[in-house]
Amino acid sequence: MSEIKKIVTAYSGGLDTSCMIPWLSEAYGGAEIYGFTGDLGQGEDLSGIREKAIRTGAVDCVVEDLQDEFVEDYILPAVHASAVYEGMYPLHTALGRPLLAKKLVETARKFGATAVAHGCTGKGNDQVRFEVAIRALAPDLEIIAPLRTWDLLTREMEVEYALERKIPIPITKAKPYSIDQNLWGCAIECGEMEDLWTEPPADAWRMTKDPSHAPRGSIEMVLGFEQGTPVSIDGRTMSPTALIKELNQVAGGFGVGRIDMVENRVVGLKSREVYEAPGASLIHMAHTELERICLDRATFNYKNKMSQDFANVIYDGVWFSPLREAMQAFLEETQRTVTGEVRIRVSAGLARITGRRSPYSLYDMGLATYSEGDTFDRTTAEGFMALYGLPYKTIAEVRRKAGQPLFVKRRPQSS
Repeated sequence: MSEIKKIVTAYSGGLDTSCMIPWLSEAYGGAEIYGFTGDLGQGEDLSGIREKAIRTGAVDCVVEDLQDEFVEDYILPAVHASAVYEGMYPLHTALGRPLLAKKLVETARKFGATAVAHGCTGKGNDQVRFEVAIRALAPDLEIIAPLRTWDLLTREMEVEYALERKIPIPITKAKPYSIDQNLWGCAIECGEMEDLWTEPPADAWRMTKDPSHAPRGSIEMVLGFEQGTPVSIDGRTMSPTALIKELNQVAGGFGVGRIDMVENRVVGLKSREVYEAPGASLIHMAHTELERICLDRATFNYKNKMSQDFANVIYDGVWFSPLREAMQAFLEETQRTVTGEVRIRVSAGLARITGRRSPYSLYDMGLATYSEGDTFDRTTAEGFMALYGLPYKTIAEVRRKAGQPLFVKRRPQSS
């Protein structure tokens, strides 16, 4: 411990990291503690966070606006990939971790630190995401994980520790939620939500209004895309960052984007996760719908398979890997023709597609219609049916000649 002279720690001002600065000072006597805070669009006033870190014992704290970099280099690749973990989670926390790890390394280089620290628990996913990323970018840095070694074994003990040292924390014993929010969504954990049968309490939500209290009626909005990237709302061109923020406000106001799931963590356990992703939900929905008309069947289906693998890469914390780079190259190539507009109707707790159009649409009304103007040549169907069913006809003939049943009904084995 005595050899470590300078430590850079990830600092959010939340419960864990609020306790970490004094703890690191006490555990690594004489070491200088520096903080790093990244603004990923968490919707908090960070103007006083540097001073707060210094008051709790840090020598300095770097605060950096990372919103545009977060969107351009992490969120948009995930949108292009249609990356949603286990069919539900848009990966907002998972996408932010590699960027924060990268900035931790850069800050350590700036101050000449030989160690970095993070506030991840020993049974969470984020420890994997931070540490694998840090080792990929700076294998020489030592990594400190206080939550895996300190004696503050429960969140209640952390609260007591902070209160004893007069550290302001955004948490109380009555409201012991762990909240991680950024531009792409919000994750809410702990407290009574650890009981799978308990409905998330009303005061846990931050980005979305209770659908039962949402405005009556509905609104329609048109999302425009260029090569898979969202670029406009109702014809108003804007940056992806501004677009996401506006969708968060609109969809969140109608209670759209609430997710309650039990997911499989990297470390092997199942966890009840409550998420909010109003803007992300609309963007993924519209983007996938546009792909349905712009991509051919084989590419669309193969991309869906790779989307799940890409989501796993993000979730599992191996963003800085040759595999992610190679997969992203393919996924970006599929987006060349994903340009057009999708109309969405938003109402209380619900969003649905009501229209889609693209100059690259593969939909041909003449081929699809059953009404006047039908251009489909029905005479080609007979030959297609014969060829398409040929393998199964051959199997049936072989089985018949061999005296085997053509179809065997399988029944569950009794125990």
